[in-house]
Amino acid sequence: MIDAGELRKGIAIELDGKIYQITDYHHIKIGRGSAQIRLRLRDIRSGSTTERSFQASDKFTPAFLERRHVQCLYSEKDIYYFMDNESYEQIPLTTEQLRETKNYLKEGLELELLTCKGTPISVELPVAVELQVVETEPGFKGDTATGGSKPAKLETGINVQVPLFINVGDIIKVDTRSGEYLEKAG
Repeated sequence: MIDAGELRKGIAIELDGKIYQITDYHHIKIGRGSAQIRLRLRDIRSGSTTERSFQASDKFTPAFLERRHVQCLYSEKDIYYFMDNESYEQIPLTTEQLRETKNYLKEGLELELLTCKGTPISVELPVAVELQVVETEPGFKGDTATGGSKPAKLETGINVQVPLFINVGDIIKVDTRSGEYLEKAG
């Protein structure tokens, strides 16, 4: 068990039978009452976030998450297959387990697999991934990087707003946290 004072951003805890990662932490002292802590928690399995308040004297059960370096191999219907880079074991995850991260997965992508007590829970993407544009309106001479944007469909099926000079076949970097265009790659 860990005390409320030992909690920090990024720590994983078990609460109400679920595993949460702390994304925000505030210590609140109001008048004569006892101190409280306000936590913003992200459910590791579902990806949903919630805010909860606790007494500063509460104790929490830490969740020990193991990180394994894996590579995305391929997808088949609603299952994505990953290979552990050390043991070469193949690990299947469903689209429900992956949630929005599936929008950035392509063959050969290196990422981290989160497991708890040996059970795969989810994957953690790199901050940016490179994806190919498969569908967009054509660019015209004179289009600049600051002159506006247009929708583009990428190889994984996700749609992103890109600058007017981006064309079909271009490789672009996309921020996996926000889903926004970062820059044209190589």
